[in-house]
Amino acid sequence: MIRFRKGDGERASLFTRRSLLLAGGQLTLMSALAGRLYQLQVLDSERFSTMAEENRVNVRLLPPSRGLIFDRTGEPLAINRNNFRAMVTSDRGRGAEMVIDRLDQILNLGEAEKGRLLRELRRSRNFQPSVVRENLGWEEVARLEFNAPDLPGVFIDIGQTRDYPEGELMSHIVGYTGRVSDEDLAGRDDPVLQLATMRFGKKGVERSLEDDLRGRAGAVQVEVNAVGRVVRELDRTDGQAGDNVLLTVDLELQRFAAERLRAAQVNAEHKSGSVVVIDIVTGDILAMVSDPGFDPNVFARGITQAEWREMLDNPERPLNNKAISGVYPPGSTYKMVTALAALESKAIEPGTILPCNGYVELGDIKFHCWLKGGHGGLNVVGGLYNSCDCFFYEAARRTGVDKIAEMANRLGFGQISSLGLPGESAGNQPTRSWKQDKYNIPWQQGDTFNLGIGQGYMTATPLQLAVMTARVANGGYDVQPNLLLAKAAPREELAPPVPTQKPAAPSMRLNPQHVALVREGMNLVVNSPSGTAQQLRYDSTGKMLDPQFRFAGKTGTAQVKRISERERAMGVTEAQLPWHLRSHALFVCFGPVDNPRYACAVIVEHGMAGGATAGPIGRDVLVETMKRDPSRRTGTFRKTASL
Repeated sequence: MIRFRKGDGERASLFTRRSLLLAGGQLTLMSALAGRLYQLQVLDSERFSTMAEENRVNVRLLPPSRGLIFDRTGEPLAINRNNFRAMVTSDRGRGAEMVIDRLDQILNLGEAEKGRLLRELRRSRNFQPSVVRENLGWEEVARLEFNAPDLPGVFIDIGQTRDYPEGELMSHIVGYTGRVSDEDLAGRDDPVLQLATMRFGKKGVERSLEDDLRGRAGAVQVEVNAVGRVVRELDRTDGQAGDNVLLTVDLELQRFAAERLRAAQVNAEHKSGSVVVIDIVTGDILAMVSDPGFDPNVFARGITQAEWREMLDNPERPLNNKAISGVYPPGSTYKMVTALAALESKAIEPGTILPCNGYVELGDIKFHCWLKGGHGGLNVVGGLYNSCDCFFYEAARRTGVDKIAEMANRLGFGQISSLGLPGESAGNQPTRSWKQDKYNIPWQQGDTFNLGIGQGYMTATPLQLAVMTARVANGGYDVQPNLLLAKAAPREELAPPVPTQKPAAPSMRLNPQHVALVREGMNLVVNSPSGTAQQLRYDSTGKMLDPQFRFAGKTGTAQVKRISERERAMGVTEAQLPWHLRSHALFVCFGPVDNPRYACAVIVEHGMAGGATAGPIGRDVLVETMKRDPSRRTGTFRKTASL
């Protein structure tokens, strides 16, 4: 029997209270734990089950197959081909440095590529793989497979890369694709662009039709382990390939023009120029050559720093599309603009005779005509086919810069065309306000003289010269240049539309008599025994051209460096100047002369004489274009409704 001494009762009571409090606390905690377990396992079980499933199953986007590009006859210009590529994935970049260092030893990546890979791996979402290198050869694949045990997260994948069968020939028109940059993402919220394997159009049609060519992404469901590695594929939804497009360009005509341009250039060390051929009714660009070009396949496989530097340092600027971004003084090819401006503004009449004594004096400066001694008195047709500088000095003085600039704008100068290719230049159509804003100097009479013959501040692109010629040749219709003939989804038939017979463009409301006078002047340039390009009536063998291939044209020689009076007295000739200081050679033409359908513009950089250098190229290309006209199957050219 236990006996409590005095004071034990109080301690027992205290012990009992503490035991009850402790038991109550334990009961409360157990109740809370039970409640929480009930909430997690019963009330929230569906939500956590979904979260667990999401951790186990990962949805990843699949890049779509890019649309194909063809010429107007269906010849492929840009296609897709399968390629082996090395991919790497990492747990938020942990351990990535070691793997990348090993890859560098095998593939010789270089510091720039190593840095790129490390950045991509550290910011990757859902352990998306990054591309190490594409277009692997068998030897590279074998080395990676042999070293696979030492390369965790590295695997070989089969992807698609862009292939350009025509290489340099179509490089400036088709362009190329490259990695997606921050600039490319601006204004676009397509999540597929975040994929490391995705490619984006950088130049040419690849860029201008990027949204059509890209297509829609697919998706794949994969089961992953705790660290995000793929265990197996559960489901796949293929994406929608991009649209296929048919361009207006005729590949064989493009090839002919490119070969003719290179063969005719007079400098063995430097070959640089452009040819543009346009349908004057539809605006279709049939050929657009920029020489030299570049191989877009270099960019598709991944360009090296050395290759990039070589292109940038090349004085002939192979990366520039000279047809749309090269700007040159148009020289005498601009005289049609001055003639139309003078006639339309009534500064001169069709029969107005203007004198030429060999030069025009303005203060103590002499503005020379190309013909020493002068041409005597000429009307507008005579001024054109003799290319008399003095006639156009005076015509420009009477017309004024404002009217000339207005007519030039109507004919396509000083503005970006509707072609849509990136990098196009507007050239420069000078005005009074332009000079005041740029140089803070008022417009001078000498500036008007220079503008009248396409010199001074005036610059234009070969495309603009072709458009101007087309608008004169078609009777004054505002035809717009176009590169897209047709577009269709991959499963749809891709066929060209029915050829247009009537000008779809609005009339510029020029006086038909004035347009006819300018066209007659261009006709006599070639087809008159005294025309400045009368030698072009004959083909390269010296045989007179078939009457159905007769054409009209205008030569131009755009001065780069003015030969001073002192140099003239010393007998300095242009051929003695360095290549980069020689004049540009230009020629514009349209044909057939009696029923125009095609226009052509040619520029040979620093080719000196337009009639001797650019003229034969324009003749041969235009004649070849007329020979390829579809209506020749019936023996007659398509009739232009406006003429």
